[in-house]
Amino acid sequence: MPFAQIYMLEGRTEEQKRAVIEKVTDALHEAVGAPKETIRVWIHDMPKENWGIAGKSAKDLGR
Repeated sequence: MPFAQIYMLEGRTEEQKRAVIEKVTDALHEAVGAPKETIRVWIHDMPKENWGIAGKSAKDLGR
């Protein structure tokens, strides 16, 4: 059972998350031949103040 974890900064819409889940599922299905019913995708919404880029938080960088 393939299990994909996706880390993204918070703020994506529900529609965008659905698209990520669909496309990651399709990619794993095509790449390893796993049945779609066995593929799991977990999206982690990361608070912007918990994500560091070049020594600063994404929130401080306005991301």
